[in-house]
Amino acid sequence: MQSNSYIETIDWLFQQFPSYQSIGAAAYKPDLGNCELLCSLLDNPEQQLKFIHVAGTNGKGSTASMLASILTASGEKVGLFTSPHILDFKERIRINGQTISEEEVINFCTKIRAQPLDFSPSFFEITFAMALHYFNREECAICVIETGLGGRLDATNIILPLVSVITNISLEHTQFLGNTLGEIAREKAGIIKKSVPVVIGESTTETLPVFEEIAHLTNSELILCDSKETTLPYSVPLLGDYQKKNLRTVLRTLEVLKSKGFSISETDIESGLKNLPTNTGFYGRLQCIQQSPLTILDVSHNYDGVQKTLQSVRELTKGKLHILYGTSSDKNYEEIISLFPDNCKINLCTFSSFRSLTLQQMQQLAEKMVPKPTVYTDVEHAISVIQSSANKEDTILVFGSFFLISDFFEKKSKKHL
Repeated sequence: MQSNSYIETIDWLFQQFPSYQSIGAAAYKPDLGNCELLCSLLDNPEQQLKFIHVAGTNGKGSTASMLASILTASGEKVGLFTSPHILDFKERIRINGQTISEEEVINFCTKIRAQPLDFSPSFFEITFAMALHYFNREECAICVIETGLGGRLDATNIILPLVSVITNISLEHTQFLGNTLGEIAREKAGIIKKSVPVVIGESTTETLPVFEEIAHLTNSELILCDSKETTLPYSVPLLGDYQKKNLRTVLRTLEVLKSKGFSISETDIESGLKNLPTNTGFYGRLQCIQQSPLTILDVSHNYDGVQKTLQSVRELTKGKLHILYGTSSDKNYEEIISLFPDNCKINLCTFSSFRSLTLQQMQQLAEKMVPKPTVYTDVEHAISVIQSSANKEDTILVFGSFFLISDFFEKKSKKHL
């Protein structure tokens, strides 16, 4: 049960130049200055820590979590910073899988609120500064940091990592990052630092020249993971064929870390992959919650991510595919829906955040579709109805916004209080 003080603190935190998770594009603030000022008030914890910095369009969370889990299995004390959270703010900041405590969050925010600041840091800037302060005080040996949005001007880019990682590039947040893959690659490649190796999980004819140019300018070793090999020496702990690319990226990153003195054995890698949820709290990504009918939850919400999710689910599907989809109003949802297979049963669902398509908007969308989908306003009820009507051999995919999956887990957790 969350304390009243913690709830009040989180409410305050979300009001500080509100978060992208809350209001979307209006929260984007392309500047490093506030985060640098905050960290200067905290005796610059970023200067005392070692980092892996992970950027990219999709796969950041999976890649960061696999790296953190393997390093945890190797015996290191590992800080992990990810975003957004699904159920609770504390998910964003973990050490060896354990979330930061409510008391830590309250105390840090109380400290910041007491400062006579002449600038207005955002939710994300305060959160990242909190993570750095916590990781440093707890003497983490290494910290895995996932960017928020972009790279070059992302608040996390104040760090100097041992190795940078860029998973892949596709069109996303074009209003901020650019209208072409090359332009977006240049923003993501902003995390490449002078003489720091960079691991590229996936490149294209449009993005590779950008990576090569910036690596040359910064005198950084460019490590490409593009490979047509389908076999890997380790089992992928996550559903989805695309996770093989993420694991290949992880393995190349570990090679860099070993060259810098970290001791990571094959046993550590196997253990880290096997114990991914325990070591990192990773969930909500192609997560199976029921076997008959097979019911899968996923937070893919952009075109490229949805395409990969559908491809993976298609390989698992035995009977009919039932889709339950929920989206924020600022996404290109009509284009995403066009990816859905012709022979699937489509259901739409709103969620509790005001960023959701309204019921009226969703009903208007449903009217345009043939056959007409069923519209729900409660994800748990929707899953229950769909599971009851589906055959045992069918597959149910519940996906879209983080908020949709958050609503499901929140109601599930309240039932167990």
